[in-house]
Amino acid sequence: MEKVYINSIGSISAQKTFDNNDFLEEIVTYQDNIIPVIEPNYKDFIPPAAARRMAKGIKMGVVASKIALEEANLTDIDAIITGTGMGCVRDSEKFVTAILDNNEQFLTPTSFIQSTHNTVAGQIALGIGCKGYNFTYVHSSVSFESALLDAFMQLELKEAENILVGGVDESGDHTNAIHKLIQHIKPEKINSKELLHSKTGGAVFGEGANFFVLSNKKQDYSYAQLLGIKTYNTLAKSDLVANLEVFLKEKNLTFGDIDVLISGNNGDIDYDNYYSELTNGPFKDTQQVAYKHLSGEFNTASAFGFWLGAKILRTQHIPSPVALNPIKIKGLENVLLYNQYRGKNHSFTLLRRC
Repeated sequence: MEKVYINSIGSISAQKTFDNNDFLEEIVTYQDNIIPVIEPNYKDFIPPAAARRMAKGIKMGVVASKIALEEANLTDIDAIITGTGMGCVRDSEKFVTAILDNNEQFLTPTSFIQSTHNTVAGQIALGIGCKGYNFTYVHSSVSFESALLDAFMQLELKEAENILVGGVDESGDHTNAIHKLIQHIKPEKINSKELLHSKTGGAVFGEGANFFVLSNKKQDYSYAQLLGIKTYNTLAKSDLVANLEVFLKEKNLTFGDIDVLISGNNGDIDYDNYYSELTNGPFKDTQQVAYKHLSGEFNTASAFGFWLGAKILRTQHIPSPVALNPIKIKGLENVLLYNQYRGKNHSFTLLRRC
């Protein structure tokens, strides 16, 4: 089996992450329950005529992928694998609204064509002329992990050498309104610095695009080694620690071998207690990190956590805005990411310094 490495990254998020030379030196604070991404100058990456016809999610994905490819010094790759929970939801909303407003008549197909979940991966492939394997996973909040696992297995088995993997989701007004009605979004606007200490239900929603070039060829500029991914559709809190122990044992690791735990806490008082099983249990003396107060919650928010883990291992630095406890250990080797959403779709991802 070949080892798998993260050779480059590209991130468009609610923070200034599109410049890979920075690592959360300047944090943007929000007072809201829905936060947008900080968009780069798309004209620097996409011809203006083409950008005008692209949905926001497509533009975010295309730019994040270009940043990742440029950092990896690649113009083409063997495969493109993306994960998305809602796809280009804004165009979906436009098309459904047009159906209702026009009594199902005189409809233009543009919004429908651009609303499909695989549009981002298709646009990336067209842009770089990639005719290789192209697949999009739509698996709710493990969509990114599903794409990651696909790429991981292909690279382990030497079926490919360089694969572009990413997670992308955009924010849609109508969809957010529904999430507010069913109380998945917090009813009150909250300062992002205080989110993780919130005592109310629901999350602060966001959006973003995070892409990575994975390879079985280690480079001098590689960020980290990807050791493994494990997902569960359902997992009881009482079984969480035991299942994680089995996963770590498969990689010849124990709880004590983990130097940093990156948790997907989102400030939802009804479900953040899943993370407490680990933070107050086997990892109570381990450095702990969180990120959704910076990125917001969305189906592929865990891709931002993956970006954070890769940056931590390469820089050997944990920015203070993401630290959950004062514990500091030098020589960071192994990072564990744990994410779940509303008690379902749990994922463990292991990274190692390379």
